[in-house]
Parts: sequence; C-alpha cells; structure tokens
Amino acid sequence: MFENQPKGLFALALANTGERFGYYTMLAVFALFLRANYGLSPAVAGTIYSAFLMLVYFFPLIGGMMADKFGFGKMVTSGIIIMFLGYLLLSVPLGGDSVALVVMLGALLLIGFGTGLFKGNLQVMVGDLYNDPQYKDKRDSGFSIFYMAINIGALFAPTAAIKIKEYAEVSLGYSSNDAYHFSFAVACASLILSIAIYYLFRSTFRHTEGGKKKEETVASGSAAGEELSKEETKQRIVALCLVFAVVIFFWMAFHQNGLSLTYFADEFTAHTSSGVQGMAFDVWNLVLVIFIVYAGFSLFQSKTSKARGISALVIVAAVGLLIWKYYAQTGEISFTAPIFQQFNPFYVVALTPVSMAIFGSLAAKGKEPSAPRKIAYGMIVAAAAYAVMMLFSMGLPMPQTEMGADGNPVAVHVADVTPNLLIGVYLILTFGELLLSPMGISFVSKVAPPKYKGMMMGGWFVATAIGNQLVVVGGLLWGAVPLWVCWSVFMAICLVAAVFMFVMMKRLEAVC
Repeated sequence: MFENQPKGLFALALANTGERFGYYTMLAVFALFLRANYGLSPAVAGTIYSAFLMLVYFFPLIGGMMADKFGFGKMVTSGIIIMFLGYLLLSVPLGGDSVALVVMLGALLLIGFGTGLFKGNLQVMVGDLYNDPQYKDKRDSGFSIFYMAINIGALFAPTAAIKIKEYAEVSLGYSSNDAYHFSFAVACASLILSIAIYYLFRSTFRHTEGGKKKEETVASGSAAGEELSKEETKQRIVALCLVFAVVIFFWMAFHQNGLSLTYFADEFTAHTSSGVQGMAFDVWNLVLVIFIVYAGFSLFQSKTSKARGISALVIVAAVGLLIWKYYAQTGEISFTAPIFQQFNPFYVVALTPVSMAIFGSLAAKGKEPSAPRKIAYGMIVAAAAYAVMMLFSMGLPMPQTEMGADGNPVAVHVADVTPNLLIGVYLILTFGELLLSPMGISFVSKVAPPKYKGMMMGGWFVATAIGNQLVVVGGLLWGAVPLWVCWSVFMAICLVAAVFMFVMMKRLEAVC
C-alpha cells in the first residue's frame, strides 16, 4: 500500500493532516455553537454554516488561478498564515451580541480564503509528484493515501472539540457558550504543526512548488513538454465540468453530517450507551481497530517473517486491549451529538486499505472501473444511506424547540433512537465517499490540461462549494417537513445525479 510512493506524498499528506484536524475540530461544534451562542434558528444557523462551507471550497478557484501565475508553494504558505489569523479571531470569546457576530463572520472569511490558497494547491502538488514516469501507475493509490491522511486529522477532531470544551467549562469555569471558543483555538495550534511539517520536509516535494517562470507544458496524461490540441483541451475541460456538475449533489447530501444529521444526533438519538456499542464512542478504541486492520493487511502482505511476527504481535496486543477495556466498563457512558462525526473519518482510515486491495485486485484482472464509473457508483451508495435514514425516521415526531432561560430558542430532545442508526448510515456514506472523492481528485489531476491545472483543481472545489452552499437545504427542511421527507429529498437527488453520470459515461471515459 505504502510501497513505491514518492517521498513527498507523506510530507504533504502530514502537513494536510494538521490543517484538517484544526478545521474539523472547529466544524464539529460550529452548527451547535451558532444556535447556542447567538440564539439562531436551525435555518439561519444552517445558512451561515453552509455559506462558510461554500467559501472554504469556492476560494480554491481563486487560489488555483493565483498559483498558476505565482506558484503553488507560495500560495500554500500564505494560506496557512491567513487561516491562522482567522482561527485566532474565532478563538476570542466576545459574547453573543452583534459585534461578536460581525467578528465571527470576518473570521470565517479569513479561514475560507486561507483554505482556498492552501487546500487545492497542496493537492495539485501531490498530483505533480506522479508526473514522474516511475510513479505514473501509483496516482490513484497515492490520492487514496493522501485522503486517508486527511481523515486521520478528522478522526480525532470531534473528541478534541468536546474534551477541550468540557475542560474550559469544568476546570476553567467558563460558561457553556464561551467554552466553544477553546475548541476553535485548537485549530491555531494545529496550523503551527502543519507549517512546521511542510518546511521540515520541503526538500522531498520542492520541485512541485512552481513559480513565476514555471513551465506551462508539464506533462499530465501527455508526453512531457507536449502541448494539447485545442480540441483535446476542450474535450478534457468539458468532461471535467460534467463531473463537477455531479459532485455538487454528492457534497450537498454528504455534508449534512455537520447539519441535519447532527441535529438528528442532538434531538432524536440516545445520548447514552453501553457494551460494545458504548466502546465505539471512545476514539482510542477506534484507533485500536485501525491498528488491527492495518496489521492484518501487513500480516498477509509482508515479505519477511520478522515483519509478519510484528504484525501478529500488534493484532494480539490491540485485541487484548479492546477485551480489557470492554470488561473494565462500568455502567453506561454519556456522549453528545458532535461525537458522531468521528465515525466517517474512522471508516475512511480503516477502509482505505480494503478499498485499495479490492481495486488493486480488479486492476490486476483488467476489470477495475474507471474513475467516472466509481463516481457514479458513489452517488448510488449515498442514495442508499438516505434511504436507510428515511426508513427509520418514519413515525418519528417533528423537531421541537422551547425558550431557554436566556430567552433564546433551545432544541428539545424528543426521541432516543439507537445510535446504531447513525453509526450505520455514516458507514454507508463513507463507502460512497471513498468511491467519489479521492477518485475525483485523482481524475482532475490526471485529466486537467497542463496550462490549467490550478484552475481545474479549483473547479473541483467550486463544485464542492456549490454543493456545500446547498447544504442549507437540510436546515430549511428541518422542522418544516416530516423527517422522512427530509431524507427522501437527498436520496432522490443522489439517484438523479447517478443516472446523469451513467448517461454521460462514454464521453467521460474517453478522456481517461
């Protein structure tokens, strides 16, 4: 899995892990913070939440255009600095008045723009590592590893957000609303780590940073130095735009995990658990499972008896710890809604080697689906996730609110649906994500015309931005229609997008 990959991949992946850890720590509690601190309705909080996600994924278009002129490395460094300033502003507890709201919106603008300079350009640099002919066949697996690293940061984020908030409340005596800002401060520290990793290992990827005089004819699916014809350039751009149009609706549905699915976790899902189910809410138990998965693959793939022995020892130790922790449990454990957001990154990290093994086996037989076909399958899987939500939400009451002591509306917990529902739905959504996101990024880096690499990667993020803006649909539907209707909307959208993808398949596969 990790063999024969360019060294720069791991440095760039780790730099991205630090940035993503901070981002997802902030995002884990952001929607709930908006409602609690400013007394916003689900719809208004959803509007701000989705607008922020839109900015985060729209600005990479501008960042890509700037990088095509000034170089990718300069934009990545500038992005980290600007993001740091934004998170620093967000970390200051200013209360819930109009001034605090304006400062918060300004902080979101800085974070969005900084992310735009950082995220897309870092991924272009990853793609350019594979322009070297010796790594050409490793592009898809490389992006799967890169995507896995993103989710390592996201895996620990919900626990970090919750624990630091609890520490600020209990140990430091801050109010519930002010304590949220300590969760946001974690992002500042993570960005310092990210930029440190970037510069410490810069020598392994410096050749991908570009500059003002960088060549416009770097190979991307064509021979080095060879210009594409106008017709081929147009064909590739049209194919990419078709893919962009489809992924809009995937992200619209997928990023409900931070909005309507978090509302569901807060208001309709049981907040206590025990036994094996209860162990799932401890992130360190999930880490042990990840160790078991990776050691299992190593056990069967290692070429030496020493490596196999170490892998077996890791499995035995991890299983032993899980058994010990199971019997050490006493009573029920309590948890809050944001913790459910740890399951998606956990599944990504745990299932990435499984996904790579499956597609590697299919590739060896000449049966691996093309990237566009994988994207279409991902849309179908996402539709299946919302079909499950629709089925299990039938008969549940409408969301309810009441006035809190501070005069702000407060969501009411009206049901205790088993946590297994969301745990299972996140698993299904993750299957869809693994089929669509890393493969889509790899497709863009492979198909984008050399002159427009930065802009085309920015285009991928613009599609994601539009999808994130449409996340607001979940907030608008919340409380306005029965829950099963809310989920059926997302199911239908994903199915229509999948059908469109299959209709356009020949045209898309022609540029692969």
